[in-house]
Amino acid sequence: MIIQTTDRVIAWQSLANKALRGECLTVEEGLAVLNAPNEQVLPLLQAAFQVRKHYYGIKVKLNMIINAKSGLCPEDCGYCSQSIVSTAPVKRYSMLDRETLLAGAREAMARKAGTYCIVASGRGPTSREMDQVVSAVEEIRATMPLKICACLGILKSDQAQRLADAGVHRYNHNLNTSRSNYSSITTTHTYDQRVDTVEQVKTSGMSPCSGVIIGMGESNEEIVEMAFALRDLDADSIPINFLNAIPGTPLEKAGRTPAMKALKVLALFRFICPSKEIRVAGGREVNLRTLQPLSLYAANSLFVGDYLTTAGQEITTDHQMIEDLGFEIELNALG
Repeated sequence: MIIQTTDRVIAWQSLANKALRGECLTVEEGLAVLNAPNEQVLPLLQAAFQVRKHYYGIKVKLNMIINAKSGLCPEDCGYCSQSIVSTAPVKRYSMLDRETLLAGAREAMARKAGTYCIVASGRGPTSREMDQVVSAVEEIRATMPLKICACLGILKSDQAQRLADAGVHRYNHNLNTSRSNYSSITTTHTYDQRVDTVEQVKTSGMSPCSGVIIGMGESNEEIVEMAFALRDLDADSIPINFLNAIPGTPLEKAGRTPAMKALKVLALFRFICPSKEIRVAGGREVNLRTLQPLSLYAANSLFVGDYLTTAGQEITTDHQMIEDLGFEIELNALG
């Protein structure tokens, strides 16, 4: 299937072939994906699926989040209900104790999630918070076959190494948006500080996880810029969030990303970061809506259960969706 752009014809299959050869798309090709007519989405996804299948077969990785510390954040991120500028009525509590974090890990196992994500609000972890997380991680590693991801904010090099030594497999620190759009989203830290934390993660030996939030006023050119940035950063896992605009946040009036646009974004990231774990993350239920199953033709990973301050869908619905597609849940996360 081909689509005519302003001065050339793009064959979706050629993009798949290019990705499988390890070649990067051009900016023009990336924009052609995002600007594709809606009637081209199915052949576009078929091409993206060939890349996804090459690297991941029909397996789907499941991840579960625990909101280990809620609210109480001094940062001014415009999308976040836990930030200092938010008036959203969210729960506010300090770092959960060890037993609660362990109970969350057992719940992740029950939901067939291979990765358990310990997420805390705030600019970065205190020494006490590090102690609590490390203690829980060491016990989980000793007793459960789970991959552990931590997301605790901006890290110092010694903190990154301590988490790695405790057994944290992966650390998440999203770029969130493009460098050129960053100052319109937050002013209390910089894009470069986020990049530096991801680099600290890589130096420590943990697997870098970094993604984006789509729907924060960025242009298509900036979405392509984000995909290239994550390719250059060599993030192993890339969560693609779609803004769920929460009343009480500066971005509360932002509209939802149309489902067809969301599918094009997922295809774009699969082509540009072909071998990486592409995860359909926050906001998938309210943005993709009834088209959620199609997302797994480009993505190979999902968050299951609730997010930080917003609800996800029932776990049985996610399990049924995967089964109905003829896909399989990847149960051996440590394999």
